[in-house]
Amino acid sequence: MLTMIIDIPHLLKLSQAQLDELFLTSPAGEIPIGDTEGAAIILPGTFVKPVMVKIARWFFWQGKVFDPVKGELLNKILPFGLKAIPAKVYKDKSWMDGKECITLDYSGSIVGFRSIRDEIRLVSPGIYLGVVFVGKTRLIGFALKLPD
Repeated sequence: MLTMIIDIPHLLKLSQAQLDELFLTSPAGEIPIGDTEGAAIILPGTFVKPVMVKIARWFFWQGKVFDPVKGELLNKILPFGLKAIPAKVYKDKSWMDGKECITLDYSGSIVGFRSIRDEIRLVSPGIYLGVVFVGKTRLIGFALKLPD
């Protein structure tokens, strides 16, 4: 059961160890519906993290749009939020701990993204914490917020 209210600014202040613990102790939750706001979590716990988060948000990735009925999503990319880079969405076992998570599977997506797998878990009402894998290697984290 989720007992602490967590938002994206809170997540961005955590160390990698704290983020890992939060992910590992959180439930999968339900697959999000609709448009989410996203924040990349790059180099957590370092002095360059705030700059990296802003650069990623402004120029590369702003979030995801989920359609759980179809089991799909589109990423919002580039400064103007172009909806592109599709993925399949379903529940599966996490590569982190073998427990249930929501999997964002890019294996059938466009070239260059097919080796990516994201996993998300619900860490607070409307807030998901994610992990990005390239192949089997964990790369970065991210957070998603459902609209209020």
